[in-house]
Amino acid sequence: MTHTAPWGLRQGWAYGLLGLPLAFVGLPLYVLLPNYYAREFDMPLATLGGVLLAARLFDAVTDPLLGRLSDHLFTRSIRSVWGWSMVSALVLAVGFAALFVPMVQSPDALVVWALVCLVVTYTAYSQLSIAHQSWGARLGGDEVQRSRIVGWREAAALLGVVLASVVPALAGVPAMLVLFAVALALGCWAWTFAPRPLVQPAAWSALAWSGLLQPWKRARFRRLLAVFMLNGIASAVPATLVLFFIQDVLQVPQQWEPAFLGVYFLCAAASIPLWLRSVARVGLVRTWMAGMLLAIAVFVWTAFLGAGDGWAFLAVCALSGIALGADLAVPTALLAGVVAQEGDAGQHEGAYFGWWNFATKLNLALAAGLTLPLLQWLGYVPGSTQAQALQTLTWAYALGPCALKLLAVAALYGLVLRSSGFVVTRGTP
Repeated sequence: MTHTAPWGLRQGWAYGLLGLPLAFVGLPLYVLLPNYYAREFDMPLATLGGVLLAARLFDAVTDPLLGRLSDHLFTRSIRSVWGWSMVSALVLAVGFAALFVPMVQSPDALVVWALVCLVVTYTAYSQLSIAHQSWGARLGGDEVQRSRIVGWREAAALLGVVLASVVPALAGVPAMLVLFAVALALGCWAWTFAPRPLVQPAAWSALAWSGLLQPWKRARFRRLLAVFMLNGIASAVPATLVLFFIQDVLQVPQQWEPAFLGVYFLCAAASIPLWLRSVARVGLVRTWMAGMLLAIAVFVWTAFLGAGDGWAFLAVCALSGIALGADLAVPTALLAGVVAQEGDAGQHEGAYFGWWNFATKLNLALAAGLTLPLLQWLGYVPGSTQAQALQTLTWAYALGPCALKLLAVAALYGLVLRSSGFVVTRGTP
């Protein structure tokens, strides 16, 4: 069930290009949308947090089911995987456009519109993402090969988020929607030329829904997922609050916003080859730990920034982006290794990635659904100038995530690096 041909430029872009539109849509959905609805439509933070929490919890719960559906499609044929994915891509494009160009105006109707559009968009996004991730995992390979496969996808994804961070600010929402539609069509087209995993046809009864819980029977998966969730919530909180922090704490001109986000993601993209070299030398786990420690050492300084510190925050964005490269290149490759070590390759990748994405969405749901109402309860509202409110926002944005990241480092060391159940190896250059 593995693909052993050399993994070069053509193969990398054919498979990885779809990561660009998937990440392009992800940034507006998870970072820009809360700020957009709060400022453009005056939706209260508590209401907005409730809508995002409900939609993202639904999204999280359905991900394991979509993962199992992906496993079923892979047992039928590659054509089935592509067919469902293309339908999902079309639904995703329509739902995404509807979110940013609502057809209703009253506050109550807008809440319902946002919730329905989010549910539809998230579902299509998840199905397409899980199928794409499962495809890469089924290609197999050693640690270095798996990290290269993930690296190509994440490099394209980072290019997508750079575009998504710059285009709305410079060209507006309509240009963002058009560019996304074009990128999604190109990504789906390129995918048809990607290396294909071997498919072993099987009856659906052989892959019954009981397989949905297969990953939870594996201790290695449970330990890795615990680390992933701690690290993920540490990243989800700043992602939710970054624009509020830039606008109300730093108080820099609006044109700085795409610069901050663009530098962050460009540095992440540029750092991936360096992290891949680290994987070849010290292995996946130690590379991930190094990235986490770098993130803490850099991001903690954000707590000391205030009005006018745009250049200092730009430096933090650059160094934090370098640390992000490890988060992007390593965890998914580790998960693919767990699937192979447990003997579940070729059968349960979709279930594994479904639960993996469930954890990601749960982190994002909690970050928005709990942090935004809590900030409102503590006295912060968008546009606030009160010192206490801004201090609360700063602590929530900077210090809380660093504490969670430290817990993730400890968990990675204790549950994975020091665990006899994991095969922790050095790569081969």
